[in-house]
Amino acid sequence: MSEPVVGFIGLGSQGGPMAAAVLDAGYDLVVWARREPTLDPYRGRARIASSPAELAEGCDIVLVCVLNDEDVKDVALREDGVLAGARAGTILVVHSTTHPSTCVDLDTRCREVGVHLLDAPVSGGGAAATEHRLLVMAGGDEDTFHGAVPILSTFGEPVVHLGPVGTGQTAKLVNNVLFTANIAVAHDGVSLGSAFGLDPEALVQVLRHGSSRSFALDLYSGMRGGITDPSRTGPIASLLGKDVALARLLATELGLDKNSIFATADRILGVMGSPPTNA
Repeated sequence: MSEPVVGFIGLGSQGGPMAAAVLDAGYDLVVWARREPTLDPYRGRARIASSPAELAEGCDIVLVCVLNDEDVKDVALREDGVLAGARAGTILVVHSTTHPSTCVDLDTRCREVGVHLLDAPVSGGGAAATEHRLLVMAGGDEDTFHGAVPILSTFGEPVVHLGPVGTGQTAKLVNNVLFTANIAVAHDGVSLGSAFGLDPEALVQVLRHGSSRSFALDLYSGMRGGITDPSRTGPIASLLGKDVALARLLATELGLDKNSIFATADRILGVMGSPPTNA
């Protein structure tokens, strides 16, 4: 059996290293992007499509890593979108972080044309993609998941199957709410130590090597000095705020919006200048 042809849409700071990992693994790659300059690193290495539909026509699996729900729906459902060109049996993988219902609804549209959907948001950032150690959280039927694993493993470790379509997104939202709350707890801990008269720089060094160490604490230590400066923390606050808001919306829809984790996450988003997610 020949190797699958892979399509990639969304070549930004996260998607770019993922697409590069697919190329480095030896797969034939087709790319498309809204912004022409993001295609430059792939000229001569990958085929460049003129539209999402043209990309899908020649691919067995299409990976989408765009910003949000509206972007996912646009590249998939527009007149010249992925579903306009995909043939029956194609796998469409959504790496963007969206509301779970966005992927569930898109799955319905995919089934109408014989396309299999996998929602597979990732965590770890561009550096983890470059090092082939992104966490990939996948939702979809088992056959679709197993068919996509060889491609996802070019940049992901581990690649985890959570259940049906939508469960990957749900897991990503829980992860990011907890991560945001953990940043808040790191901020509280350092603030407490400072109030006790400890030098915050020395304290951070201790905490990062003690039993309280965490990825959130590492991130916080790097931005602590400018945590109230939106020019420094705005991009991450915006991304985390989007995901916390999605998780809160999902919880509200299920009648579960009583979890203190949202208040904790909102507190640090407020410190970073982001509006509260319950606004």
